[in-house]
Amino acid sequence: MAGHFEATPGGGASVALDEVEVAILRSLAVQLLELIGPGDEPAEGEDPLAALFAEGPSEPPSDPALARLFPEAYGDEDKELREASAEFRRFTENDLRTRKRDDALAVVRTLDALAPVADDGAVLSLTPGECHHWLGALNDLRLTIGTRLEVSDEDEGQDGSLYRLPDSDPRKPMVMAYLWLGALQETLVETLMPD
Repeated sequence: MAGHFEATPGGGASVALDEVEVAILRSLAVQLLELIGPGDEPAEGEDPLAALFAEGPSEPPSDPALARLFPEAYGDEDKELREASAEFRRFTENDLRTRKRDDALAVVRTLDALAPVADDGAVLSLTPGECHHWLGALNDLRLTIGTRLEVSDEDEGQDGSLYRLPDSDPRKPMVMAYLWLGALQETLVETLMPD
C-alpha cells in the first residue's frame, strides 16, 4: 500500500503516508485554498438562498493557474463566443470555486484527522465521498503546479524532460511533487474503477 491507493471494502480507498508526505499534501491543499480564495458567505440575516443566485465574475482570472482551474467555456475566437463564455462564467464560477474549496478542505480535514502509527507514518482511509473530494483536489493541485511549471504534453511522457531534470534544477522539488500527485491520482482512480 505504500505510495499508492488501494481499494477498501465499501468503495473507499486507503494509502500509507509518512509524516513528510502528510505535511506536503496538507501544505499544498492549504496553498490551493489560498489561491482559490474565500467563499462569499451570506451576511448575518441575509437569505442563504440568495447566494445560490448571486452572479459571479464574467472575466477570466488573470493568474494563469486560476485561468487553468476556471477555463473559458467556449474559447475566445470571436465576439459571440467571448460573450457566451462570460455569461457561462457569471453563472457557474462561484459554484465551481465552492466545489474546489470543498475538495481542498476535505483533504486538509482528512489529513488533520489522521492518527499516527508506527515509524512516523499513518494509514489514510477514505470513504467513497472523500475519495471524490480527493480526486478533485489532486487534479486541481496538478493543474496548478503544471501551470506554474509550464508543463506540456511532451514533458509528461516517460521520455519527457520532467524525468530528466538535474538535481540542481530549482524546479526539481515541484516536479517531484507534480509526478507524485499524478501517481496518487492515478491509483485513486484505479481503486474507484468497477472490476
